[in-house]
Amino acid sequence: MKLSCKVIMVKFHATSSVFKYSWDQVACAFWQRYPNPFSKHVLTEDVVNREMRQDGLHTTRLLTKTNPVPKWGERFVPGPRQVCIVEESIVDPEKKIITTYSRNIGMQKLMSIEEKCVYKVNPDNGMQTLCERSAWITSSVFGLGYAIQKFGVERFKKNITKSCKGYDYILDKLFSVEAQTAVQDHTLSSKDKIKDTARKAAEVAAAKARPILSNPRPIS
Repeated sequence: MKLSCKVIMVKFHATSSVFKYSWDQVACAFWQRYPNPFSKHVLTEDVVNREMRQDGLHTTRLLTKTNPVPKWGERFVPGPRQVCIVEESIVDPEKKIITTYSRNIGMQKLMSIEEKCVYKVNPDNGMQTLCERSAWITSSVFGLGYAIQKFGVERFKKNITKSCKGYDYILDKLFSVEAQTAVQDHTLSSKDKIKDTARKAAEVAAAKARPILSNPRPIS
């Protein structure tokens, strides 16, 4: 009796990026990442489950994204090319770590991508946030597995660029405006202080002038 074994090769890719905002700000913006000008491929997002556990806030979300394929892959994916993504996240506010796991639940026969992201305080700069990403790409298409995996890695790299730009866009929108407002408030506060100082000086001058005006000296 002969046993046959089907071997599926896995392609691994890892990278990291730094956000110029603190972990608290990145965590705050995490739930507001979509929509943004760089995520037009993200069509929908829905929270499936959310609960607090000992290690933090656990959330499961379902996202629908467009998923264009190259010409050679069109015969494997007939009809609308949209794919559903499951994203599971753990937000640990004590350790200041966000961990996400995401995987596609559509088009798995063509290509499967599992991604892990870890957002944590940048050890080189406590006011910034480091994001470490890892991805595992597999394909079970006989004869084209390697080409599909290579295509998957290149697409993953491009999506990382879009994801970082989109996250930065939301962070800038949330916290740059906040900073500008703080500056404006400080400027207005300074103007108010100047006005208040001038008003008090005028009141003191008026108070000193009253006795003189009420008892004018005779002209000799």
